[in-house]
Amino acid sequence: MSLPRGWTIAELGSISTKIGSGATPRGGQSSYATVGIPLIRSMNVHFGGFEHEGLAYLNDAQAQALEGVTVRPNDILLNITGASIGRVCLAPDTMSGGRVNQHVCIVRLVEELLPTYVEKFLASSEMQRWILEENYGFTRQALTKGMIEQLAIPLPPAPEQRRIVAKLDALFARLACARAELIRVRDLAEHARMRARASAFSGELTRPDRKGQDADWSDRKLGDVADVVTGSTPPTAEKERYFGGEVPFFKPTDLDAGYFVETPRETLTADGAKRSRVVPAGSTLVTCIGATIAKAGFARVACAFNQQINAAIPRAELVDAKWLYWATISPQFRSAIIANSSATTMPIINKGRFQSLRLRIPPLWEQEIIVERLEGIHTRADRLEAEAARARALLDRLEAAILTKAFKGELVPQDPNDEPASVLLQRIRAQRAAVRPVEKGRRRVPSQAPG
Repeated sequence: MSLPRGWTIAELGSISTKIGSGATPRGGQSSYATVGIPLIRSMNVHFGGFEHEGLAYLNDAQAQALEGVTVRPNDILLNITGASIGRVCLAPDTMSGGRVNQHVCIVRLVEELLPTYVEKFLASSEMQRWILEENYGFTRQALTKGMIEQLAIPLPPAPEQRRIVAKLDALFARLACARAELIRVRDLAEHARMRARASAFSGELTRPDRKGQDADWSDRKLGDVADVVTGSTPPTAEKERYFGGEVPFFKPTDLDAGYFVETPRETLTADGAKRSRVVPAGSTLVTCIGATIAKAGFARVACAFNQQINAAIPRAELVDAKWLYWATISPQFRSAIIANSSATTMPIINKGRFQSLRLRIPPLWEQEIIVERLEGIHTRADRLEAEAARARALLDRLEAAILTKAFKGELVPQDPNDEPASVLLQRIRAQRAAVRPVEKGRRRVPSQAPG
């Protein structure tokens, strides 16, 4: 790796006074106290910041057993196992005196170095890629203490470290503002959808089409304008006979597709369809049990569905098929489902109650206008949300590019008057040698940065 003038490569172990992880107290989750000494776990370590939610606490005896991994402000916290391997942040002042478990490693630098610089390097895409590729795990990813000690850090002079961190902080603050605005765009898009649906089924959306007249809509039960069918699942003990055919078989998760439910995760054979319930394309499917109660989808294909779903097959002379779908996802109808569900450990609305829910039914001509307007509003909101998502992805790429430039020495100018990092490293080694003998037998690796 070609380094800028005044830079050097240092192994992380050579510039740290502590590298080590802790343990989980015997008894695990059930042994944690409700107050006491904080125990930092992998869920608390996130890129760019520490997450206080989900903190565990230790009693005095448990904390005493982990005294060797006591956290200090500005310690680098690095996740070293599992799906969150590589996530890194600085320990905040509020965690001073806390402990870490076996999934989190404390990296404490010598006083002459800037922890924020090293933390940001560990968070860079090159370093993260190296961690994911080089960890020793097979069934579970993990970094050993030896691997962490031998991580190669491109080290600029101390004043340049401060300039780099200051520049990164300024740029990342601007990126954070941009991300916040893009999240606001997403929220505004969802608000526009919700407001349009509420307006459509209160009669306000089509008031101009009625020349300002109040809505003269009929009040009907769902069962008066649609045939309601509860789904069923064929016997799973005979999978080869009943599953894997040509008939789409939908479950509540499939309804995430919303207005375009057409591609199933599972299918039924002809025999399986006979053991289930098949409804025509244009039916509205509504989850009527569980945490996702009231979630709805519009079936674009003839399909079967499981017992958690009720289907409403519209009577064409009374309601437009697409209008019925939009009606079921209106705030008014969703609230009615939840209000009429049984108050048990799992919310449920049975077929009888479901088909007794009431709808205000406009004339067919007005239903068609409502469908057209809602489709247009949702299409524009979807497009706006997609553009915001693409912009967020570009910000992620920009952040990665900024970090790459920073650790190549291309983000801030070099100052020839800065003390070279190699001199700083020699001073650190001399100070260590004066305190204790150099350890023998430590395995060396080539002095080059990962990635």
